[in-house]
Amino acid sequence: MSGEISPTGRSSGPGSSPGLRASHADRDRAVDVLRIAAGDGRLTADELDERLEAALSARTLGELAVLTADLPPGSGTAGAEVKDTVRITQVYSGAVERVGRWVVPRRMELALTFCDATLDFTDAVITHDTLRIDLAMTGKTLTLIARPGVVVDTDGLQLVHSRVKYARSPVRSDASLTLRVELTGQKAYGRVVVRPPRRTLGQWLLRRSVSRPEGI
Repeated sequence: MSGEISPTGRSSGPGSSPGLRASHADRDRAVDVLRIAAGDGRLTADELDERLEAALSARTLGELAVLTADLPPGSGTAGAEVKDTVRITQVYSGAVERVGRWVVPRRMELALTFCDATLDFTDAVITHDTLRIDLAMTGKTLTLIARPGVVVDTDGLQLVHSRVKYARSPVRSDASLTLRVELTGQKAYGRVVVRPPRRTLGQWLLRRSVSRPEGI
């Protein structure tokens, strides 16, 4: 056999062996392949979560190769940089929404004119530690729903007759930083709202029962 399979699912040189220990770079390449495949619709969000966990804990090249063996060899190579950026352009049309189990890219470009936009990170699949959002938005409201561990930096955003409302979630000792969202560009006429997910009825009742003094 002339070569083994690399973490990207492509044939590597004759010196490679699936028993070789994987490096951090090998794991990162496999993660990129999986993330881009999910963005193409080849993997479900649950499959992506499962494979990402396996990739980050893989010890050998062979373990990584299994995770990408059923994906096209081109995934994560020449088109990776292009697919890494999501651009959305809308003018006077319906709302832009990313909710539920969506895959967060490295970068988003939002060019919106009088269209509401909502990015909900509550159940989002996060595979990077930073998301940069380049904003060119006029009118309406941009809403970012940030679960514990997601922080939003608005310092690089230019505001023109608009304002930012940042409602921070209660600090949790077990919530480590999982994603930093960097907002840059310009927001004119409207609002940017950053808020935590709304509590479910069960969570509200639990908090109320905990806060209620005994005997009441």
